[in-house]
Amino acid sequence: MVYKKNNLTSKIGRPIIYIAISNHGFGHTTRTAVVANTIKKLCPEILVIIATTTPRWLLESYIDGYFIHRPRAFDLGVVQADCLTMNRQVTLEKLLEIRQNQNSIISSEANFIRQNRVNLILADIPFLVSKIARIADVPCWMMGNFGWNLIYRDWGGEFLEIADWVDECYSQSSRLFRLPFHEDMSIFPNITDVGLISSSPRYTEEDIRSNWGIDTPPEKTILFTFGGFGLQSIPYSNIRRFFGWKFITFDKSAPDLPNLIKINDPKWRPVDLMPVCGRLVSKPGFSTFAEAIKLGIPITSIKHGSFAEAAFLLEGIVNYSYHQIITLEDLFNGNWDFLQKPLIPPYKSEPIAKDGNEIVARSIITCIKK
Repeated sequence: MVYKKNNLTSKIGRPIIYIAISNHGFGHTTRTAVVANTIKKLCPEILVIIATTTPRWLLESYIDGYFIHRPRAFDLGVVQADCLTMNRQVTLEKLLEIRQNQNSIISSEANFIRQNRVNLILADIPFLVSKIARIADVPCWMMGNFGWNLIYRDWGGEFLEIADWVDECYSQSSRLFRLPFHEDMSIFPNITDVGLISSSPRYTEEDIRSNWGIDTPPEKTILFTFGGFGLQSIPYSNIRRFFGWKFITFDKSAPDLPNLIKINDPKWRPVDLMPVCGRLVSKPGFSTFAEAIKLGIPITSIKHGSFAEAAFLLEGIVNYSYHQIITLEDLFNGNWDFLQKPLIPPYKSEPIAKDGNEIVARSIITCIKK
């Protein structure tokens, strides 16, 4: 079979997809890596190039087999000390720096894309990539449940001009796969709504319990996960109150406690521990919520108002998951009695679609193979 891009035959004889991921936390990376892995499984001959500064170990924990990792940053997201603490001033300074240097960034990466005969670009959801695609003359499809313009516009002031710039970038994309729990995103042309995107556990419940010494029932097994930025100063001492319970965390700085399991092996992901857990305690995050909803794991989430995206995510778990919304006061200053309170059932009875990664992957393969 001959693969073509703009009537040019690829010199290396195989189709190429270039995937650019926002350099913010781990959530964008994990869900996009799931799509990349699905593409590779459905069409192994496609060469995948991943452009992100996310560490390779994280990509490898979601993508099987060979791919090219190109460490590049085309956006910033938000500068954060942890998942709740944002530095708006430094964020603004770095965004202004990107805007000042955008022409050289765009030109350099467009040259790389042209030289490597890329057939299609998928972006989640760095705004400069749409301009790069225009210069490289390659279709740019985007994926997400919010754009960075939503976050910056909500902050007002000097960020309004930044939001306008981001709007202009996004409007130049070719297509958007709009994920559940989304804002309007009407600045994007050609919107296609798809279901949840999430990975699946790699281990059986028996394997999980055996490997980590978990002997508690699900209702007394709690998973704490707060994304790539983590969360500082969690009062883990409260765990001592829950005799006969097991708590699981990926926080390497957590104290050593008899009933606290610290996951320090990068081969294990939060989704891999979910099958033995009766509850997930987290901050609002699409990938974590999607994985829990797919597996039917109830969610206790912090009410987090610093990100405009959070309201859409919390509405999502209220509608589709057994849930509990707690305050920062409950987590940091309470005795965690919320863990013993009943969960609220989802408001909607119909299930949410969970086939987003297959829909996006098949659409990409169909386009590339034309």
